Amino acid sequence: MTRDRIGNLSEGRRRLLRLMQDINFGAIEELEIRGGEPMFSPPPRVVREIKFGSENGPRSEAALTDFAIKSSVTELLHSLTKIGDGTVERLEVKHGVPFRMKLEEPMRA
Repeated sequence: MTRDRIGNLSEGRRRLLRLMQDINFGAIEELEIRGGEPMFSPPPRVVREIKFGSENGPRSEAALTDFAIKSSVTELLHSLTKIGDGTVERLEVKHGVPFRMKLEEPMRA
């Protein structure tokens, strides 16, 4: 199975991937999702984790115009589609890729 490439993604999804690469370690909070697409108005809150004695800059892939996306990114994008409309409370990023996501959901009867 071939992996999707960043060049095939919508502008909002590419922007989210680029933001995760830029953060490298940290989190994106209060990210609005509309129709399965990340929205940047209002802008989400970005929390950067600084690791002393370690690389803290953007991922090297950030300089590439196109590349295959990792399976954790594909899983995140499928989750956004499934959410449809909502808010990602916190998306944790490690090594420039999604690690864990927290959502608020209505209680089901």
